[in-house]
Amino acid sequence: MDKFGIGQPVRRKEDLRLLTGRGTYTDDIDKPGQAHAAILRSPHAHARIVSMDVTEALAAPGVLAVLTGHDADADGIGLLPVHVDVPGKDKPLFCPPRRILQTDRVRYVGDPVALVVAETREQALDACELIAIDYDILPSITETARALDPDAPVIWEQNGSNLCVHWDSGRAEQADAAFATAHRTVSVELVQNRLVGNPMEPRVAIGEWDGERWTLTSPTQGVIKVRESLAKYAFKVPLEKVRVISPDVGGGFGLRGKLFPESAMVLWAAQRLGRPVKWRAGRTETFLSDPHGRDHVTQADMAFDANAKMTGVRIRTTAAMGAYLLDFGPRIPTLAGGRINGTVYDIQALNVQVRCVFTNTVSTDAYRGAGRPETAYVLERLLDQGAIAFGIGRDEIRRRNYVKPEQIPYANAAGNVIDSGRFEETQEMALRLADWSGFQQRRADAAARGRKRGIGLGYFIEASGGQPFEWARVALTPEGRAKLTVGTFSHGQGHETAYAQVLSEKLGIPYDSIDLIQGDTEVVQKGAGTGGSRSSQMGGVAISRTATLVLDKARRIAAHLLEAGVADIEFADGRFSVAGTDLSVDWPAVVAAAHDPARLPDGEAPGLDENLTYTRDTECNFPNGCHVAEVEIDPDTGEVALVNYAAVDDVGVVINPMLVHGQCHGGIMSGIGQAMLEHARYDDESGQFLTATFQDYCMPRANDAPAFKLGLNIVPNPSNDLGVKGAGEGGACGAPPAIVSAVCDALGVSHIDMPLTPESVWRALAR
Repeated sequence: MDKFGIGQPVRRKEDLRLLTGRGTYTDDIDKPGQAHAAILRSPHAHARIVSMDVTEALAAPGVLAVLTGHDADADGIGLLPVHVDVPGKDKPLFCPPRRILQTDRVRYVGDPVALVVAETREQALDACELIAIDYDILPSITETARALDPDAPVIWEQNGSNLCVHWDSGRAEQADAAFATAHRTVSVELVQNRLVGNPMEPRVAIGEWDGERWTLTSPTQGVIKVRESLAKYAFKVPLEKVRVISPDVGGGFGLRGKLFPESAMVLWAAQRLGRPVKWRAGRTETFLSDPHGRDHVTQADMAFDANAKMTGVRIRTTAAMGAYLLDFGPRIPTLAGGRINGTVYDIQALNVQVRCVFTNTVSTDAYRGAGRPETAYVLERLLDQGAIAFGIGRDEIRRRNYVKPEQIPYANAAGNVIDSGRFEETQEMALRLADWSGFQQRRADAAARGRKRGIGLGYFIEASGGQPFEWARVALTPEGRAKLTVGTFSHGQGHETAYAQVLSEKLGIPYDSIDLIQGDTEVVQKGAGTGGSRSSQMGGVAISRTATLVLDKARRIAAHLLEAGVADIEFADGRFSVAGTDLSVDWPAVVAAAHDPARLPDGEAPGLDENLTYTRDTECNFPNGCHVAEVEIDPDTGEVALVNYAAVDDVGVVINPMLVHGQCHGGIMSGIGQAMLEHARYDDESGQFLTATFQDYCMPRANDAPAFKLGLNIVPNPSNDLGVKGAGEGGACGAPPAIVSAVCDALGVSHIDMPLTPESVWRALAR
């Protein structure tokens, strides 16, 4: 077997470059004549802008321009887009205007109000402090659960309330009927804590204007969408007037897949000044201005028959949107999370209603998992309540409710067809890996040491895939290299490695001869970028099918060289042979002929250069997994230690197990952060953001987790050529319910909200 082909644990080829400091990130780039921008942001959660005086700032040393929203209006800068529509139960989605700079009112701490451009970043920051703004401070609302209270301040008066949209998944009558005849019901109230993505690389943007078009250099998760939004909405120009370049990117987590106002600002400023303009966020600015994730308050109920088989589910959620809607904000808790309603369980009478609400906070949008972790968490917490109510094991109640292999393909409560998965089998594999049966002895040992020990599990399923199309180009050069251009975008996933494995296996060419090209609209014709665990199943399949086009042409050229019929040409191990003979040619000979018009068959254009847009037939695919967490708690302090963690994931066919395990590790660490440590908080009275530094917002570190025991249950996906499923977000879905379940088990309580800080656990112990 090819040691660099599909399924092989190949080390990441990009790591040598990145770990030795040879990567190029946007902030490493400085353009000739570059100026620097800083942004003045609102210090208030809600206020009218009475007046603004920039005179003193304009006179400050090094200052080149001070731009406001009025200047943006005068120059015709457009409103930033929302790319989704969520159907409302009573009225349509309310989509407020989102300007790049505010002129009349600010609606959260961090709302941008002025752009200062100076010779240096320090001069620009200093000049921001000289802008005099008279604010009329207004009441604010930052508590999600109170946003629809009758006395809550209304953020968008023209809307009449803070309700953005009330979404209903349907089947309410079926669910109500199930509860009316239920043998037993359980309920839970829970919070999905607000999170900050915090990629290692802060947001950066460099804007250029050459007199004909703009060029933005900035970290993204895909350049095509950013260019389209800039051209269509911000500047209202044809696409060819905007170029977007993304060099190496230090993490995304869903946050970089959208158009930011700062990107439009630097391009606008560059055009006005006639020189490049660069902006970089500081870490506190990242906390204040990057999109946040989650922030839901939920009441959920589950009905059962006498055998602990669920018969009905009702979920009522209030989800914070922040002050404005970003690209996908209202879709995350509604349509996105709703695609997996019921998750891996055999339940049809399920109704979810979500009230998306405006709050005086940073906007929420996609964050690792984007609706799927939230959906899985609610179902898993309800099943734990059901296990308590029936006096059976948490593992057993799940066994009684899983969709069985013989039921697949299974249309879930959202109407999406789950086409593969062996859920009970995956759970059994995870329980063995975690030594579930030996837990009671470990609990007794912990008790002898004065510790409370608990174990818990969580099962999830994802709807992965994102946009239903992807583009790839494969070109073999005369020098013997393969140039692979893709519409996805790698920002830590390892595409340079995985894609080379796919192409190497398909074409039989050396793995080290493959070069990945991405992140520049000059060469990337189309593509939906990376997000929603879509790259292997969309980019990988697009590459495989494009490689087939290259191979087909290469066969025709080989047949011409060997004076044989195309149907007689066999291909194996990098050689083209005439069936039943010893006549053959290798890739170098075919590539050389492909670039020599005199040696080509009639009608063939020179070169081996093909591109293709792949469009899938299905809505999405369904990676899934079972995660088991084990904790010990110090009853004197409430400190929780995660002492064992086992997970078995079904990601379909595995392109590279090392990459998959790395993605599992990263996802689990994200889930640990949500479950135990991370919480973005606002002051209820003033609306001030209280956790704008790493001193106040606790990110998980290596010593917050044990060594992970990971397994894979490979159930090929029947709906794509490679049999792959998404792999990047499972840990963020599986870890929170598993860890919360374990802590509740240790404490002997039915539920405790995330994050499981020592204080919250200690208070639960004291009750």
